[in-house]
Amino acid sequence: MDKFVIEGGVPLKGEIRISGSKNAALPLMAAALLADGKTTLRNIPALHDILTFNNVMRVTGARVEFEAASETLTIDPENIYYPEAPYELVRKMRASFYMLGALLGRGGYARVSLPGGCAWGPRPVDLHLEGMKAFGANIRLEEGYVVAELPEKANGLSGGQYKLSPSSVGATVNLLLATVKGTATAVIENAAKEPDVVQLCHFLTQMGANIDGIGTSTLRIQGVSSLKGVTFDNAPDRIETGTFMILAAMHPESQLTLTNTAPDDLGFFTDWFRKTGAEITIEGSSIHLKAPQTIQPVSVITEIYPGFPTDLQAQWATLMTQAEGESHVTDTIYPDRFSYVPELARLGANIKVRNNTAVIKGKTPLSGTSIMSTDLRASVSLVMAAMCASGRSEVLRVYHLDRGYARLEEKLNQAGARITRVNGDVEEA
Repeated sequence: MDKFVIEGGVPLKGEIRISGSKNAALPLMAAALLADGKTTLRNIPALHDILTFNNVMRVTGARVEFEAASETLTIDPENIYYPEAPYELVRKMRASFYMLGALLGRGGYARVSLPGGCAWGPRPVDLHLEGMKAFGANIRLEEGYVVAELPEKANGLSGGQYKLSPSSVGATVNLLLATVKGTATAVIENAAKEPDVVQLCHFLTQMGANIDGIGTSTLRIQGVSSLKGVTFDNAPDRIETGTFMILAAMHPESQLTLTNTAPDDLGFFTDWFRKTGAEITIEGSSIHLKAPQTIQPVSVITEIYPGFPTDLQAQWATLMTQAEGESHVTDTIYPDRFSYVPELARLGANIKVRNNTAVIKGKTPLSGTSIMSTDLRASVSLVMAAMCASGRSEVLRVYHLDRGYARLEEKLNQAGARITRVNGDVEEA
């Protein structure tokens, strides 16, 4: 497995281009299977999760071509003949579970393995299944697989209403995919309003779907007989944007410009960021950042969009280790998402977890050492801490990073970081 060797204590200066969003791209890819023709998606990052989902789609018979250099993905579903997503692929990333809605919506039958993904937290799929049942699908579990199909002699789902409790991006996506084709009307209440869901709705309507309430918590879907293939541009990654914003604030001499961003997709995050004392100027799709001389402690509580994102809480806690005073980071979305805390402590952070809250006492000097992570966002938080630490650090298991951050070390090194990727660490005997 690869690792990063990081020489810390250097500011970031220059410009970084934000990649397309992985979390937004995956629903688009699944939705492309509903079309009668070929779809071309642009601004698709060359990430391990994207490559994995390409293979998931290929299993069904779909033709998938990805040009990493141009970040262009072409999906032709004409020859889908095998409506199944196997365990050996789905276990690698839970977003593969979107195949359930896509295959059910396309052909009335899907057999999809229960998902895997990051090694933390219970993230059940009950809402996905109960919603599909409410809209008329027959659901059964079969040796670790979910089988979803239309009732005998039915021409499509029967529709109806279903309220998500709690709101869920994944369940909203899967229910959209399952219901946009057909003759029935389906209403999703308490639907997720994240930019990823809004983009998916716009993509589906461009394909010919009939969806009312886009951007609100109530989506009304009137099924249509067919969808067409289109060309569509994926949105910039708001989590990558937020990650680099936080990183820019951690060294008092850092001045960084982020390009190809979507500032409006950040929700209220920008307001919290300004409270740290960092300077931020937004010009179109560019964000100019200047680090504060003294980082102010700012406590946050994760919430559904447009609240503080759970995918930025580990990065925020890392920033707060360098703030002058005590702060709290509470995760109400995934209460046990704190696997990074012991590793930050190894670097010298004064941070403890109480229930679903990290209590951070700063400012603490960080010193380089070897650290290891267990999930995507924890990995990047440890890279950030190592960049702030004095001396040399090793961040192990960076394959987690490759799932969600495109060319991370390349981008950061262009802005002055000193990160080397080393092949084949063997720390896990």
